[in-house]
Amino acid sequence: MEAARSFGRLLAQRGIGVVYGGSSVGLMAALADTMMDELGDVIGVIPRMLVEREVANTTLSDLRIVATMHERKALMAELSDGFVALPGGVGTLEEFFEIWTWGQLGMHTKPCGLLNVRGYFDPLLEFLDHAVEEKFVRDVHRAMVIVESDPEQLLSRFEAYEPPRVVKWINAGTI
Repeated sequence: MEAARSFGRLLAQRGIGVVYGGSSVGLMAALADTMMDELGDVIGVIPRMLVEREVANTTLSDLRIVATMHERKALMAELSDGFVALPGGVGTLEEFFEIWTWGQLGMHTKPCGLLNVRGYFDPLLEFLDHAVEEKFVRDVHRAMVIVESDPEQLLSRFEAYEPPRVVKWINAGTI
């Protein structure tokens, strides 16, 4: 929780706004609340069904309610200049993998990163390296995932990000 709050303070100090899922629970809510305390810009995007379950962060000055989860992700992607996942569960992983896939397919050229708090993502990173070894993921696409435990380093790498200039598909004849 403290890592999320610290990252929120850093983003607000740097004038970097945040687009997130609009919830009032979890690490991203803590980050958003901290950013608002620091007068940072925060946009929440939440599907109506979650508003009806009373998990919307109603303190946001910009809370956008959409019909579906698909609309939520599309709008968040459109409004964002980069994507960072903090430790989380299935929804966090699903959203991160989808946006990374979109980058891999060339649908966007924005950086995708993991804030690896206390090594949370280490087992996932080992699996991704295994996928490269097994030739299901190219090295260049694996390298698209920027991983840092230090938020300052993560932002520095985002600023220097250059998207790969290769197609996604691995030639079946090379396996």
